[in-house]
Amino acid sequence: MTETEGERKPARVVVADDQTVVREGIVMLLGLLPGVEVVGAAGDGEEAVRLVGELAPDVVLMDLRMPRCDGVEATQRIRSEFPGTQVVVLTTYADDESLFPALRAGARGYLTKDADGDEIVRAVHSVLSGDAGLSPSVQRRLLERLSQPEPEAEPAADETPDGLTTRETEVLVLIAEGLNNQEIARRLHVSTATVKTHINNLFAKTGLKGRAQAVRYAYSKGLVRPPIG
Repeated sequence: MTETEGERKPARVVVADDQTVVREGIVMLLGLLPGVEVVGAAGDGEEAVRLVGELAPDVVLMDLRMPRCDGVEATQRIRSEFPGTQVVVLTTYADDESLFPALRAGARGYLTKDADGDEIVRAVHSVLSGDAGLSPSVQRRLLERLSQPEPEAEPAADETPDGLTTRETEVLVLIAEGLNNQEIARRLHVSTATVKTHINNLFAKTGLKGRAQAVRYAYSKGLVRPPIG
């Protein structure tokens, strides 16, 4: 260990995972390693956001698929409301549908759960130093994605209306297409609670007061095209 590493203060970490055995195992593992101090543990994304507000940790180790508020939504909220806290995703999944939404939400690190303790600690300190904390398999996936030709994009509006986020706009479009909350959750791979949060947010931003108004709004903004014939 170098002098710098020896003098470096332990990173204060919150662990978020809905599986009790996994969460407690991660907490126990990190407790045996130098360089990190676990200051809290959350059973879902909603609790993770609350703990960040209370404890101001340096890093959250974030699972993705959790009830009430999933890891992507929690990451987005944490990075928006508490920018001093970084997020490292620690999940079973490394598919594109999990990886890229998490990175777009603001995660600076992404590890799969086969990572060992030393790899987790390195990722934590990498993101605190301003670097990315990515597992080798995730780095390869990113390089593969970057090397692929970009698909032709369909024409879209220049920007989302009324300050809606991309995900809120997606939810609005699916409402206009007639999907209920459960169907939207399945389509977007999130919980129904997360869908309700997005709907409440987009209604607040637009002043809409129900799904019928939301449908008319989506058509008026060109987010959905009327059926032909």
